[in-house]
Amino acid sequence: MTSRRAFLAGLAAAAVPKPGWAAAGSPAFLAAGKRGEAHELCGLSATGGIVFRQPLPARGHAAAAHPLRAEAVAFARRPGVFALVLDCATGAVRHRMTPPEGRQFNGHGVFSADGAVLMTSEVVAEGSAGRIGLWDGATYARIGEWDSGGIGPHDMKRLADGRLIVANGGIKTDPGDRTKLNLKAMRPNLTLLSQEGAVLDREELAPEMHRNSIRHLALVGEGVAFAMQWEGDPAEPVPQLGLWTPGSAPRLCPPLEAEMFAMQGYAGSIAATQDALAITSPRGGVVMLFGLDGTPLATHRRADVCGIASAGDGFLASDGAGALLRVTVEGIAPLAQGGPQWDNHLVALGS
Repeated sequence: MTSRRAFLAGLAAAAVPKPGWAAAGSPAFLAAGKRGEAHELCGLSATGGIVFRQPLPARGHAAAAHPLRAEAVAFARRPGVFALVLDCATGAVRHRMTPPEGRQFNGHGVFSADGAVLMTSEVVAEGSAGRIGLWDGATYARIGEWDSGGIGPHDMKRLADGRLIVANGGIKTDPGDRTKLNLKAMRPNLTLLSQEGAVLDREELAPEMHRNSIRHLALVGEGVAFAMQWEGDPAEPVPQLGLWTPGSAPRLCPPLEAEMFAMQGYAGSIAATQDALAITSPRGGVVMLFGLDGTPLATHRRADVCGIASAGDGFLASDGAGALLRVTVEGIAPLAQGGPQWDNHLVALGS
């Protein structure tokens, strides 16, 4: 139970004005990377310039940006045991979040629209049962948790009305070395949670697709596009993109037949604009673009490309060589070079 002293301290912390994103250089994106042996979180301008760099104690994955304050929560690569709340204007580490005993962070998080609550994807270390951790958005104290509706939750997205869609990847992993333990029996799903954490809808893929782990999400209309990673026979041509609107069955979106193996069964990230979807594969070295209905539009080659985010009428992508790239249906054009070895994700502020 929270003590009166802790409660009053929380109120005081919430009352102290904190700088907005303009004080941190008005970044458009957040991305984790590595320079030599040093890890960092960077804020990026709309054209790919680095506007701030903050150190991380280990490899980062994704980040969650506070909707009002210049604060970002940087998550460790799964299975993670730290998340840092960074003041992106001053560089100060405001808080270090540690999951409860027996829990591990799973790389992603999202704030409520008003920033009052941070929700984090987590697993119970033994067995990988999914949890959504709930944290006070002012003090970052743990205030509760929900069942994620499946095994191994990873990405999640908040709908405009406050409901939450969770990508439950379906894979049980060894809490120490990430060995995959249940590939023959995995059952990935998409789960819709109410603002109170109740399961409103839950859909699995067709039985023959049960090894297509659902990993990452992009908001599209009243639902999501989702990116998958195939854990089955690599000789099978399997789509890595799907679409889901709650209340209906998920629909998979294959690429053109000639491109069925281009991603090598692995989609690393996903993003959506008002007109198109993009998924990336660092393993295959490709970016694939689709219409919002899943119609294939283009496939572009780029070694070790993974991060992708909407950027105006196109996309911003990142690769492991430190480059940032503009991606459209017409092609890929370099925007900036010389950055860190960019990690898996680009997070668009305001998304």
